[in-house]
Amino acid sequence: MKVPDCQRWHRGRESYRPACEPIQTSRYGVELIDTDRAARTFVEAHHYSASYPAARLRVGLYRVYPFTAPKLMGVAVFSEPCQRRTIPTWLGVDASRGVELGRFVLLDEVEGNGESWFLARALRLLREAKPQIERVVSYSDPMERCSSAGHLIKPGHVGIIYQASNARFLGRSGSRTELLDASGRVFSGRALSKIRSGERGASGAEARLVAAGAPKRRRHEEGVAYVKRALAEGGFVARRHPGKIVYAFGLDKAARRALPPNPNDYPKEGLL
Repeated sequence: MKVPDCQRWHRGRESYRPACEPIQTSRYGVELIDTDRAARTFVEAHHYSASYPAARLRVGLYRVYPFTAPKLMGVAVFSEPCQRRTIPTWLGVDASRGVELGRFVLLDEVEGNGESWFLARALRLLREAKPQIERVVSYSDPMERCSSAGHLIKPGHVGIIYQASNARFLGRSGSRTELLDASGRVFSGRALSKIRSGERGASGAEARLVAAGAPKRRRHEEGVAYVKRALAEGGFVARRHPGKIVYAFGLDKAARRALPPNPNDYPKEGLL
């Protein structure tokens, strides 16, 4: 299959490398990242969402240099899905036996086919470190995101890296309405629910809402009233999303056989 140029990120801005550009594997290593701190710092600095999921395992791509410490060049985060039913629904196993590839970020210095090389080794490390995990779900978002000023924040994509890695195409997630802030980032509906109800995590969600452009909460203002005012005054825009493209990986032969076969054609760019 023809693979288009490979997307990279640096400080939240996209760039591209030629797909035919071979990675010089002798210059790189792939290792587990022991704690969230390094992975979180990298992902929040470079991924367009500037957010970090609830990780179950973190894998790093390191560039090796003589006489100096390796440099972190990419991170794969295998995480808990936002919805617990995601794993049983899409992968057909108990939630404890599946994870989501919640973040996958490579810097613009990594050669073109570094994505598939890194992903294959990250999946291998996941299987070795957590043998109870059998399957992985991942999403690609075909809709682009733009700031209120019209600047492209993230182009739409159909998951070419997953197709090149022989992932199983499972279909489309359900359509939904999503909320974009002025910078073009999606603000979580779950976070808004926490603020409205005052449940655990509400203070952190409120801080993120203010950082996204909302006004600060007034003294004695109830959560429901505050969210309504914040969305009206904060420059947020609601739009209908047709659903993300869903892929899956089986981590052993039995898991791969259990996944549905791929259709004759993967989703193509510009045809969604």
